[in-house]
Amino acid sequence: MLATNTASQENIALMRDAFAALTRRDLAAAAEFLSPDFIINLAGVPHQMRGRRIWRRNLEAFFNAFPDIQIETQDMFAADDKVAVRLRFTGTHTGEFLGNQPTGKRVDYQSYELYRIADGKIAEEWICSDMLTILTQIGAFPARHLMLMWLAGYRVWFAAGVGLLAGVISTLMLSSIAA
Repeated sequence: MLATNTASQENIALMRDAFAALTRRDLAAAAEFLSPDFIINLAGVPHQMRGRRIWRRNLEAFFNAFPDIQIETQDMFAADDKVAVRLRFTGTHTGEFLGNQPTGKRVDYQSYELYRIADGKIAEEWICSDMLTILTQIGAFPARHLMLMWLAGYRVWFAAGVGLLAGVISTLMLSSIAA
């Protein structure tokens, strides 16, 4: 158990150092923490991406879109060869992002990330960022559409609630008339 705990703590230290380099915008130093055959898994992307070059290209595009982005590590824990990280990103949309022209709008969103460590390097990542929030905040996805999506998902429950309420009211009215 002690060896596993030590390995977990070493993996957390590795990730903290990697995120420190990333926060400094030192992509060369951050890339050194990655294995040469690094695997990238992004939620919503149907295929894996591979390699430091692709990773760096993705980060450069992100930092160009949000040059003042702040990265706050909110939680980090490890078990065996995995490290889970919950991050908060805040910044301003001043560059092109996923085909959306700069808006000057602020973003504040969460990302949930899982990393696999192998041979002292970050070998794989699974990223699940709150893209819907980012796209809504920069105006690429209008908030009214988000509300309509939310309501559409609950229309069955809403209809059932209205029906139940109508039934209760009808029962009470009939009960008072009969009494």
